[in-house]
Amino acid sequence: MFGGLLDRRKGGHFQVAPEGVDYVSKQLYLPGTPILITRFLSADGVGELVDFMPVAGEEPTDRHRLIRMLRVVRGVMRFRVDCQPRFNYGRDPHELDAYPAGHIFRSPGISLALSLIRYPETLPAEQAVQRRGDGIWTVATLREGEAGGTVLETGVSPDPPRFYTPGEVQGLLEQTRDYWRRWLGRSCYSGRWREMVERSAMTLKLMTYAPTGALIAAPTAGLPEQIGGQRNWDYRYTWIRDASISVHTLLRLGFTDEAWRYIHWVDARVRDARDRHTPLQIMYRVDGSPDVSEEVLDHFEGYRGSAPVRIGNGAANQLQLDIYGEILNGLHEADCHGLRSSHELWLNTVRLVDWVCEHWDQPEDGIWETRGGRQDFTYGRMMSWVALDRAVRLANRRGRPADTARWVRTRNQIYEQIMARGFHHERGAFTQHYATDVLDASLLAMPTVGLISPMDPMWHSTLRAMDAELVSDSLVYRYDPAASPDGLPGQESTFTMCSFWYVRALAESGRLEDATLTFEKMLTYSSPLGLYSEEIAPTGEQTGNFPQAFSHLSLIGTAVSLDRLLDARP
Repeated sequence: MFGGLLDRRKGGHFQVAPEGVDYVSKQLYLPGTPILITRFLSADGVGELVDFMPVAGEEPTDRHRLIRMLRVVRGVMRFRVDCQPRFNYGRDPHELDAYPAGHIFRSPGISLALSLIRYPETLPAEQAVQRRGDGIWTVATLREGEAGGTVLETGVSPDPPRFYTPGEVQGLLEQTRDYWRRWLGRSCYSGRWREMVERSAMTLKLMTYAPTGALIAAPTAGLPEQIGGQRNWDYRYTWIRDASISVHTLLRLGFTDEAWRYIHWVDARVRDARDRHTPLQIMYRVDGSPDVSEEVLDHFEGYRGSAPVRIGNGAANQLQLDIYGEILNGLHEADCHGLRSSHELWLNTVRLVDWVCEHWDQPEDGIWETRGGRQDFTYGRMMSWVALDRAVRLANRRGRPADTARWVRTRNQIYEQIMARGFHHERGAFTQHYATDVLDASLLAMPTVGLISPMDPMWHSTLRAMDAELVSDSLVYRYDPAASPDGLPGQESTFTMCSFWYVRALAESGRLEDATLTFEKMLTYSSPLGLYSEEIAPTGEQTGNFPQAFSHLSLIGTAVSLDRLLDARP
């Protein structure tokens, strides 16, 4: 409905800003919450816009609210409110019905109500809401101590909008504040970078669909990895990889309920694939549906001219062998934290591991979802080894029935193949796949998952090669930016997740001082609110979809590990 970032004219927007005055704006989160406060500072006065979304609950619902509360804390300010929704990415028409307490936008697929917060003494009749084009527009003057605002709401009934009272809005604000602070109070992290870790944890929680526990990769689509380029993907889906890694991350912070729900979500996808006699997809919708077909929005200009704009994701049916290692690693971590698998979950786990035994030694599409053809990716082999290794540990620890002899044989075969074919002796490094000399930052995880000792000479030479070729100060490229193994023209920016993985690899390899400085530098690249996109350009500009779950997952994992290693040093 509001895709103005992807097309200024056709995308739709909902703008609240001072009118007729020069101003600067600053933003902060109410501490311990995702309640956003935007402050407008001018010579005439200082105003605040408080944006928040009341928690909708754990059950599926089509009712969601965005509350935008305006108030003036000094002087006098005049505000403009301009709401111009465009439904179905600007492709569906809508009708606009006016009522005393607000307006309802009605489209074929959804209705949207814009209701007023009733402050009759501060919203005179001559400042009433007016139609402008296909939307509404108003200007209101507020003085020190006065307030106003709107409530944008989906899932509205046939009844007309109603006025929200100041007391009701304040109550919703306090409920929202208290919910988040209670949730955050469950965290067991008290390390050096607590503020950034807690902000990342809240960001991940915000990207979680409560009824199923599914974590989306990002809440945006089409934001480019390179301005003006073609790497513009839709990340509003749940990747098996992300959901599995989140289990490990959230357990380390003490959020066991969320981790357990992710496990059940992944298990449900495994059962669905079994029942349909289809392979496990790499991503799904938040409700578990496998339909994520990709299409291009030809009528959108793209963010700063970055076209095409895609919705859906054509990579959904790619073969990415690493996801099985992520699943088993998550189950292993859960078991270590006391979240033991049920009998049915174990049976599904056995089926997964047996599948890996039969299919690990084949070309695949890789973690980066390249569209340039399948290869024998080293990372995919490494995570297949992880799948077998963690499965053997689970079976032995809990005495569960399985063909562990076969699993051990296969695990050892994978290890031997990686060491024989994954290491490029001329480069002195493990490479992206067996038929190339291109380095790949995903292999920074090799010592973390236990495939190789962080003190092994083969690993140290690999890390030195990455230092020389993939690292730009604290920023790390996924692979040689000139190699373009994804089959698309142009170069991408540095990858935030890989930059945090680099910090962890430095720390595990005994370079604690380098790791700490690099991590501190990485923290300076966040947005002013402590958020990270998928990538960071050489200029420091955030690129790609925003905020990115992988970036925040890796920030948390790196902070926790670095804390532990710093505390353990003599």
